[in-house]
Amino acid sequence: MHRIVTILVFVFGLQLGSAQQINCEIIVNAEQTGQTNLSVFKTLERALNEFVNQTTWTDKNFKNHERINCSMFITINSFEGETFNGTIQVQSSRPVYGTSLITPIFNFNDEQFGFSYREYQPLNYSQNSYTSNLVSVISFYVYTILGMDADTFAPEGGTVYYEEANRIVTNAQQGNSQGWRGSDGQRSRFRLNADLLANTYAEYRTALYKYHRLGLDVMHDDILAGKNTIAEVINDLEVMNNRRNNSLLLRVFLDSKADEITSIYSEGPPVGNKAELLESLNNIAPRYARNWRNIQ
Repeated sequence: MHRIVTILVFVFGLQLGSAQQINCEIIVNAEQTGQTNLSVFKTLERALNEFVNQTTWTDKNFKNHERINCSMFITINSFEGETFNGTIQVQSSRPVYGTSLITPIFNFNDEQFGFSYREYQPLNYSQNSYTSNLVSVISFYVYTILGMDADTFAPEGGTVYYEEANRIVTNAQQGNSQGWRGSDGQRSRFRLNADLLANTYAEYRTALYKYHRLGLDVMHDDILAGKNTIAEVINDLEVMNNRRNNSLLLRVFLDSKADEITSIYSEGPPVGNKAELLESLNNIAPRYARNWRNIQ
């Protein structure tokens, strides 16, 4: 409960403090290069873990068990000298109140990940300046993770973090790397951040709060109430989808939640509007039709 209260009384100002919020495992996979024994890959992996887990990203004070669990899986496809190209898969989760369960929040594969790295170079984040694409990409995802986590505890609780991520987007454009401009496609970091801050996709952020705080977090007391609230969330997302079909944020939501939604509605007391729920799910995510067929 302490964590919920601290987010509800959050003062919207971002300053560096004395406590870490992130518990992140970062893995660097270089199998595609055929040179996995090079020390630079292990050095990079160790440096990134220290950078993310030892940097103080906000002024909020979390206890160790309240730190946000996440992972970043970096695949190096090729490199030449100090120039690397690959992808980064980012995932985060949070506990479900009153249970031992963990629920996924964010699952995103970024294929526009190129960077320069010199072994043992320091990695430091600066709010007001661009240092490297490597630091910018990792920091961008840290703040996106913080924002999404905060959104699950309070309505629009993550705005301050998305705004910091937006500052990174703006500063990183001077580096001329892919992923930071509107012209870089529909799955770019630019698009992800712009959509999170856009009123056009307000239902997504509302869904994060209702699904987790008013849905999952109450199911230990009232399973049916939680399931009915999550069904309402699906309806809200259908409204968003009708306005902007197949949006990036909707795909991000379903990539994280499709299996969980299937599990929620495949056991326990049935919701009264099952036919409507299935119709909505098939409308917004037909590619998960196999999942939806398992809902009883």
